[in-house]
Amino acid sequence: MAVALHCRALLRAILATGWTLSLLPAQYVALRMGWRASWTIPRLYHRGNCRIMGLRLVCRGVPADPGPVLYICNHASYLDIVVLAALLRASFVAKSEVAKWPVLGLLAKLNRTVFVERRAVRSHHHRDQMQQRLDAGESLILFPEGTSSDGNRVLRFNSTFFSIAEKGEEGAKPTVQPVSIAYTELNGLPMGRRLRPYFAWYGDMELAGHLWTMLGLGTVTVEVTFHPPVTMEGLSSRKALARHCRAAVARGVSDMLSGRDPLAEAPPPHFPGAPRLPNRHGDD
Repeated sequence: MAVALHCRALLRAILATGWTLSLLPAQYVALRMGWRASWTIPRLYHRGNCRIMGLRLVCRGVPADPGPVLYICNHASYLDIVVLAALLRASFVAKSEVAKWPVLGLLAKLNRTVFVERRAVRSHHHRDQMQQRLDAGESLILFPEGTSSDGNRVLRFNSTFFSIAEKGEEGAKPTVQPVSIAYTELNGLPMGRRLRPYFAWYGDMELAGHLWTMLGLGTVTVEVTFHPPVTMEGLSSRKALARHCRAAVARGVSDMLSGRDPLAEAPPPHFPGAPRLPNRHGDD
């Protein structure tokens, strides 16, 4: 069994390396030249990564495209980035340390990632960077927990960067969409708390060893729920928006881990006239 796991991990690592080397130069050129392909290539790249890594995606709801949209998601693993980048035409907001990581830092830069520092004194500068992206019509993906969790729960949301939802270009309120992601099955069988740490990366786990073990496992089902989008209209403050988003995301994670459909009995939205999103199941 151990030999089979190592062989699978090795094969997937070779395929992922070859896939990366084949598309990385094209994305570099497309980004430097300002071509529209610079948005298409990352989605193609990460969809390929999903197949290579054995990630089976099940989606509910629909993204609030066209942008700009601020997607608010829980964070359990580096795999979250692969999954969301395969589904969305959007850039991530990540801690500045990621920019210095070998390989992963380069890939993040080629995906237009906004790097932010944890120092409060720099928060205003980072908010301006994010606001400029939204004003330019781009969408962003934010992990407001500030760190990854064990995949069984959703941590408290930091409301600092929710302030960019308070106003946009010419006074328009940017669209905010809560997104829940959960790792629910391994080889078609429900994944309990004991197995989920093989995919959730948190605490002081060593990245290389965790990645190698994950690559050696079988097919994992990753469920993603796009909740009804909201704006600041009808909400009193950025903290209220953060609480609303966390409640929706946490409920979605809990439902998916329990085998329930998070959108089956979604509560009414916080603002009038919001559309009810249809369910959409699909594998990628």
